[in-house]
Amino acid sequence: MAAMEDVLEVYSRPYDPQKPVICMDEMHKQCIEEVRKPIPASSGCPERYDSEYIRNGGINIFLASEPLKGRRVISITDRRTKLDWAYFIKDLVDYQYPEVDTIVLVMDNLNTHNPGSLYEAFEPEEARRLIDKLEIHHTPKHGSWLNVAEIELSVLSRQCLNRRIPDKETYEQEIEKWNTDRNNQQIGVEWHFTTKEARNKLKRLYPKIITKAKSSQ
Repeated sequence: MAAMEDVLEVYSRPYDPQKPVICMDEMHKQCIEEVRKPIPASSGCPERYDSEYIRNGGINIFLASEPLKGRRVISITDRRTKLDWAYFIKDLVDYQYPEVDTIVLVMDNLNTHNPGSLYEAFEPEEARRLIDKLEIHHTPKHGSWLNVAEIELSVLSRQCLNRRIPDKETYEQEIEKWNTDRNNQQIGVEWHFTTKEARNKLKRLYPKIITKAKSSQ
């Protein structure tokens, strides 16, 4: 409950251009190549795919979303290691948001998503410099619904990646088009679920408080 209320408090803050709230998440996707060309849809018949396909490995998609401004930053990597995450964070700090005082970073508590990963990627002075630019808030376990970046990845999957994609290059091209269009439209997220509503609707999940009986004198 503490982590949930912490994230809800962050979402309730007014927009501050010097302390933007950035939600971050990632997802793995397989590269799947068709063996035979699909048969296009026709009247009364949907598009048909052969059940046979070729696996061409996989890719990882890092996504950072600034809900109040309607901006997204996406990076596609071959892996999802601590180093990959660290370099994505460095890009956010030094190239995407170099002028801000602090990045308020909301993300899940995956073992790679922690300041220690920065020390494995960079010299201590550089790792500390990056950490000092971050205000980190973790979503609770099983609380991915609290992460706006998770919502963005779901939209990306449904609108852009809901088919077989053969390789990393095609993923990069398709995702760049989707992201450019979405950013140009400045499609943001207005978060309305508050701590007060959480305490009411999810009260069964809160721990029961047991008060100690007063000892008799």
